[in-house]
Amino acid sequence: MTPSDRAPSPPPIVEAHGLSQRVATADGMLDILSEVELAVKAGETLAITGASGSGKSTLLGLLAGLDRPSAGEVLLLGQRLNDLDEDARARLRAGRVGFVFQSFQLLPALTALENILLPLELAPPAATDASPRARAADWLERVGLASRAGHTPRQLSGGEQQRVAIARAFATEPEIVFADEPTGNLDADTGARIIDLLFDLNASARTTLILVTHDDALAARCRRRLHLVAGRIHEASLA
Repeated sequence: MTPSDRAPSPPPIVEAHGLSQRVATADGMLDILSEVELAVKAGETLAITGASGSGKSTLLGLLAGLDRPSAGEVLLLGQRLNDLDEDARARLRAGRVGFVFQSFQLLPALTALENILLPLELAPPAATDASPRARAADWLERVGLASRAGHTPRQLSGGEQQRVAIARAFATEPEIVFADEPTGNLDADTGARIIDLLFDLNASARTTLILVTHDDALAARCRRRLHLVAGRIHEASLA
């Protein structure tokens, strides 16, 4: 087989080109990100690390289409986000993108089961005979919280809330999961268990995982690491 006979490599699942973000402050314009170039293949695990204020969470939000850049572009799941309005970006993410946040972001009026059920009801119909409620219950069992299905977030510990959040992120069987400091509000022992759960579920689902963290133990679990210093990529290395 000659090189020309080989099948072309699939495009990255996420790309950033010339990505910059500037905000106005009392002292003038502040550059949060500057000319970031990035490509992530499907199935990769990538840690974005850096000191507080280096632009980690800003970069994650731009890659996920939660915010718009000052300059440059992001391609997510083959779509140029610059060309999409907020509603179109939300439709693109529905069922295809999952999120895990430091502050859990569970809806306080909903039970653990209902928090997982919500994205399943908003996502396009799945190719399965199981109802959304049955799928939500299955994911709650996978994270070891079947007995807490009727509990609201205030009745759960921090670790339990993050387990629900992880189940919610994976329940729609997304192609990519973004995680922003997923162990940041947890003690060391609970955080270690959450790390194991996150990577076990990610490996079984073969999902692309991009996470922001200041935790070296968490970053070391990723195949690839990208380090930011003052909004610029400082180094990218295998973990």
